[in-house]
Amino acid sequence: MPAPTSPGGALRLLIVAPPLAGHLLPARALALAWAARGHRVSWVGPESALRPVLGPDAVVHPTGARLFREQAVGGAAAVRSLWDGFVVPHTRFTLGAVRRAVEQWRPDVVLVDQHSPAGALAAHGAGVRWASFAPSSLEIGDPPFDDRELASWRDEVLHGLWERAGLPAAEFTDPRFSPGLVIAPTCRELAGLDRVPAEYALVGPLLADRPEPPFPWERLAPGRRRVLVTMGTLSAEVAGDFLHRAAAALAELPDVQAVVAGPPDAALPPGALACDRVPVLELLERGAVDAVLCHGGMNTAVESLVHGRPLVVAPIRHDQPVTAGRLAALGAAVRVDFATATAGELRAALRSVLDDPSFRTAAQLLGRQLLSGGGTVAAVERLERFVRAKR
Repeated sequence: MPAPTSPGGALRLLIVAPPLAGHLLPARALALAWAARGHRVSWVGPESALRPVLGPDAVVHPTGARLFREQAVGGAAAVRSLWDGFVVPHTRFTLGAVRRAVEQWRPDVVLVDQHSPAGALAAHGAGVRWASFAPSSLEIGDPPFDDRELASWRDEVLHGLWERAGLPAAEFTDPRFSPGLVIAPTCRELAGLDRVPAEYALVGPLLADRPEPPFPWERLAPGRRRVLVTMGTLSAEVAGDFLHRAAAALAELPDVQAVVAGPPDAALPPGALACDRVPVLELLERGAVDAVLCHGGMNTAVESLVHGRPLVVAPIRHDQPVTAGRLAALGAAVRVDFATATAGELRAALRSVLDDPSFRTAAQLLGRQLLSGGGTVAAVERLERFVRAKR
């Protein structure tokens, strides 16, 4: 059956996102839904990072790739290093390529990840409509720190990017927030918003079928509860000691089998499964895990919640402390300290979310609230209305 076409003809969407799986996966789900309505999609970014996530058929305007400075762990320092060490240099490095893509591909709208401001700068300069994409809780609602110094520093950074791009100061717009549309895969409760601005589209999870790594399903032990342990791809270099403490905690939970995203040769309790990559979404969809121990990345958190699974969250940096705080406040998770939590504390936290039904009840409620946003269908419909409103 042919894909349904939106009334008014095909629209061209250019997506500008950082080369990070946690940002690309929800954007990819939106892109697939956009294409299913008869529209066209292309991307800007380094092919080496985008192609494995997007697949061989995606249209990618290449930017080239470069290394970025290591980022700090925790607190305001992590926010500063995220912008100083990644967002700002990435924006400067890619701006020329993004401008060429806008000029040559002539999109009807540019979808700009909040951590890829080059998209907003290029679109504004070309007079093309742009919408913001907020897959992280770090910027949405501006929640991280009640820190005037940090806010002032960040404002200087944003104005500096605008000025360096040669855009008129009088036209300054925060490149993190389109004045017309901000799409976020969250809900009001998880975003911590008392009031949702009219331009915000809180659509809940943006999920799509995706290639999953092979997994030894036959090694899942029947009759045992299971905990998925995953600390995210960007956290691998700092998670080693934490995983040792988690393994020690799980070793004292003989009725629980651990499924760990980590080196297969890691020190693990008897019966645990460890793989460099695990099919997180498929494990959740099959009901193969009862709880999740993670770093609080939005994708892992949201995917766990929409499947009704409670969490133990050990946030490391960026938006993770914000997400962890909200999950704990909403009763869907126990928050532990990534750097200092002992094996005993981790064991107690895991026992709480496994044994106390209130955590699962809260996770299921939050999952329903997330799903009520409408997901990819709501996102593309809102994006269509935004584009067509002033054509």
